[in-house]
Amino acid sequence: MACCSTVSFLVVPHYYWCSSSRLTCNFACSSYCSSVASSFVNALNAVVPEKGDLRTKAGLWDSIRSGLLKTSPMAVTEPEIKDDEIELEDEVVLVEKVQTDGTIEKIIFASSGEVDVYELELLCDKVGWPRRPPSKVAAALKNSYMVASLHLHRQPPSTDGDIPAPEKRELIGMARATSDHAFNATIWDVLVDPLYQGQGLGKALLEQMVRTLLRRDIGNITLFADAQVVDFYRGLGFESDPEGIKGMFWYPRY
Repeated sequence: MACCSTVSFLVVPHYYWCSSSRLTCNFACSSYCSSVASSFVNALNAVVPEKGDLRTKAGLWDSIRSGLLKTSPMAVTEPEIKDDEIELEDEVVLVEKVQTDGTIEKIIFASSGEVDVYELELLCDKVGWPRRPPSKVAAALKNSYMVASLHLHRQPPSTDGDIPAPEKRELIGMARATSDHAFNATIWDVLVDPLYQGQGLGKALLEQMVRTLLRRDIGNITLFADAQVVDFYRGLGFESDPEGIKGMFWYPRY
């Protein structure tokens, strides 16, 4: 699954303040772990005030521009995140299994840590993306608010007594987000290795990204999608052209 850089749709999630009820999750849970989806709903509700705390519902465009309801009585405060919560959001084991030869395989989501530019280039080749200058890719990664990755970790069984065999790690998925670090974030460059598509990993990648952004108090999350993957994002709770808002582009005319 991949979302190209040439795009045609603006998509915004359903995660906005509502005066009538607490949030529910529109995420269509994948088969990899139903408990993750449940915890995601709890995480969403944890950052939403109880019913009655907000007096009115602002228009979506107002919330995008300001990040807060205009008439909200809520004070602007820094979210309190405990050290153990930060650790939990950095890495999540999505899949773990043991092969017949004893090799332990894990697919791990990480919202921090480095992504090798040339390993990413190989992944882009696998999904059919055109190559981009490595220096510009490195700059894009460095300047992103979040770089989320899926890595396959393979731990072969020990063949020399108690000395563990070296672990092998392979990049199989990535997405990144840019942000103003306060109100808004936009997700870019979502891709999963074709060998691992169809297993719910793209959904897991996006779910974990949204969850991490919400934990960082980013409330307005947008992305761009090619026409053929719009239904995929709708299944995750994103909405096309909310309240008639359109994505607009400016291109050089030379």
